[in-house]
Amino acid sequence: MKNTLFLVLVAAIVMVIMFFAGTYNRLQIMDENVSANWAQIENQLKRRNDLIPNLVNTVKGYAVHENTVFSNIADARAKLAGSINSKDVKSVQQNMGELNSALSRLLAVAENYPALKADKSFIALQDELTGTENRIAVARRDYNESVKSINALIRTFPTSIVAAISGVKQRDYFEISETEKQTPKVEF
Repeated sequence: MKNTLFLVLVAAIVMVIMFFAGTYNRLQIMDENVSANWAQIENQLKRRNDLIPNLVNTVKGYAVHENTVFSNIADARAKLAGSINSKDVKSVQQNMGELNSALSRLLAVAENYPALKADKSFIALQDELTGTENRIAVARRDYNESVKSINALIRTFPTSIVAAISGVKQRDYFEISETEKQTPKVEF
């Protein structure tokens, strides 16, 4: 009887340890997946930030007197670069919105210069920027999917206990700003 009770107790302890280890490992893998997906967002945002000076310089050649637009873009790029380095999702979202707004103003300026709109380097840079925006959207979707998975797992019992013990916390979603949700006004 003592041997049976001892074996049952040992088996229960082994099962609890195996559950904890398995859950811990699964959480670590999911946490790494979220981090890897965030790194992809950072990569695409850096690519975009690297394209913007070329676009600005192309526009400057045609629209020399639009200094406010150019300085707004430079400020927004600097803020975004700082928030990317801090790895603060909310800050990146906010500064991305500012940069998007500044870029919209730059492209609106470009509309006033027909020769600029026909410039091959301007067209190529716009295409590159469009492709990068699409990559950012895909990276944001992948990141949010991985955040959804880990957050859902962390909120379930008994995984929540393992997550609390191991220090794995819920992650923030990368959401679009309120200004990006608004329908753009199109006038003909």
